[in-house]
Amino acid sequence: MSMHGQSRLSYGSVASSPPSSPPSSPRLRHGRSRKIVCNGTSNNSNNPKSNKKILNFTERLVYFIVSTVFKRRGVLLFAPLLYISGMLMYMGSLSLEGASGIGGRRLGVDQMTPPGSRYRSPEVFENLWPFMERDSNHPNSSNALMTTWHIKSNQSWKPCANRSTSLTGLSEVSGSNGFLIIEANGGLNQQRISICDAVAVAGLLNATLVIPMFHLNSVWRDSSKFGDIFDEEFFIYALRNNVKIIRELPEEILERFDHNISNIVNLRVKAWSSPKHYLQKVLPKLLELRAVRIAPFSNRLAHAVPSNIQDLRCLANYEALRFSRSIRLLAERMVDRMVKNSSISGGKYISVHLRFEEDMVAFSCCTYDGGDEEKREMDIARERSWRGKFKKHGRIIRPGVIRMDGKCPLTPLEVGIMLRAMGFDNTTSVYVAAGRIYRAGKYMAPLRQMFPLLETKETLATELELAPFQSDVTN
Repeated sequence: MSMHGQSRLSYGSVASSPPSSPPSSPRLRHGRSRKIVCNGTSNNSNNPKSNKKILNFTERLVYFIVSTVFKRRGVLLFAPLLYISGMLMYMGSLSLEGASGIGGRRLGVDQMTPPGSRYRSPEVFENLWPFMERDSNHPNSSNALMTTWHIKSNQSWKPCANRSTSLTGLSEVSGSNGFLIIEANGGLNQQRISICDAVAVAGLLNATLVIPMFHLNSVWRDSSKFGDIFDEEFFIYALRNNVKIIRELPEEILERFDHNISNIVNLRVKAWSSPKHYLQKVLPKLLELRAVRIAPFSNRLAHAVPSNIQDLRCLANYEALRFSRSIRLLAERMVDRMVKNSSISGGKYISVHLRFEEDMVAFSCCTYDGGDEEKREMDIARERSWRGKFKKHGRIIRPGVIRMDGKCPLTPLEVGIMLRAMGFDNTTSVYVAAGRIYRAGKYMAPLRQMFPLLETKETLATELELAPFQSDVTN
């Protein structure tokens, strides 16, 4: 009795004799037997031969792509390629102002640009201003200033470190593995973070920390030393039970390096380095040389560190670091004056730190509404502070894309619109803490229009009071 195979895809029990040779691939059989119908006509009709070849090629290409993509390996292979290709096509298709890069040909403003790629806040403000005026004059309008500072009964401030166990009842630190010297770079905020990180690293390595040096930055051009800004004596005293801190290196260490700190080895530590890296790479050098430098030191310690290391950061930031006496006295006088001037709101006011200085605008590579003159000023500022950084070969800067990504510094106008949207009306007292605002006459005017009770350090303090803090080099 002979047995015959049966196809699982057949609709009937049709018997067939065993094949004389192995069957061809189902894919090939499918490709050979399939007919292409175009406009209702089979490919066996009298269509031109060239059309038949084109259709067969197209069919096979499409089939190959689809079959490859639907395989797991094909997806893994093609997904990154398709993503990158799509992004390149998208970026290349954007018609953004400045798409040819900083210094390149600008596209006309009449050309189509994607939403959010162009600075349009003045137009928005012009449309919103009538509504702002109406809300400010409305008798039932409420100022958010009166409710913002109400603390709920179940909320309270919690310190990040236990001061009672950290600052009292312990003996001063004894012994040391060597001397740690760091150079805090960047602006004041970056320098403060560097100081806190340096305290944490010194505690981790059981090192004696030398009072941090400040890098003379080409942007801020401030030659202030640690003691000019912070209370140096209090800083050393507040951390005495946790980290040993000295003002200068001992004479025997200076002699070892010919009284030249530059001769002390400078360890290049990567940004956001872990405590493990310091223990494995820095500590051996510290024990060997007795003194090491880390410069620059900005962002050289990871955010995620053990709690005992984080406690040192907190102690340095919230307990040990306080401004020098001269700064504190002037600050107290200015705060008292702000409270007095804010009597209409019970002494409450908003302090806003604007970041629209010339260096911030230049570094962002964003464009605003200053036209060719703004472009010329920004090119000069970039070259002065970051010589050649923005003119490297192959570097393409797209201001429109930067703005769409939300990376452009807010203008004073935009900050004002945001505050008004939060419910602060024109009776709100506002103190603006900032450096020299870029084109202040132009960009500060709408903020003053929205908040007439606006103060700055120049309006609160006298010229005589500010004179000791004025930099020798004007920005």
